[in-house]
Amino acid sequence: MSDEIPATPAADDAAKRTVARVYQAFEQCDIALLRAAVTPDWQYIAGSEDSVMLVDDMIPLFSNLSVGLPGLKIDLLDVIVHDNRVAVRARVTATHTGPIAGIAPTSKPVAFAVHSFHELRGDRVAKTWHLEDRLALYRQIGTFPPPQET
Repeated sequence: MSDEIPATPAADDAAKRTVARVYQAFEQCDIALLRAAVTPDWQYIAGSEDSVMLVDDMIPLFSNLSVGLPGLKIDLLDVIVHDNRVAVRARVTATHTGPIAGIAPTSKPVAFAVHSFHELRGDRVAKTWHLEDRLALYRQIGTFPPPQET
């Protein structure tokens, strides 16, 4: 596979720095930083292959995060590199000071787990598969989002 990064400590460090830029963009809710960290055709898959989002789809998400969970902090706990794939186990912390997912602000601190897998192409992320522990988030907030109409 031509996109594979040779397995060396330097290559692993470069891959880790590449992925860390994505998390920095999410922490700062900075779409320009995200664009610099991912390929133009980057795909963000949250949950199922049916829910693919692109860079521009992150604009409202970043807006919601910056209001609902300002000061968002993402601690990368484990980062494992294998060829052009990077697995991440992270912990997100913030304070719920604005509406999020239809839930009014509670001013409660929250912490939840994130697990993501990233596919690299050169020095950028080309695809992200992402899961977060929303159940833990909603339990800490003390309520669940209202049901969505179908």
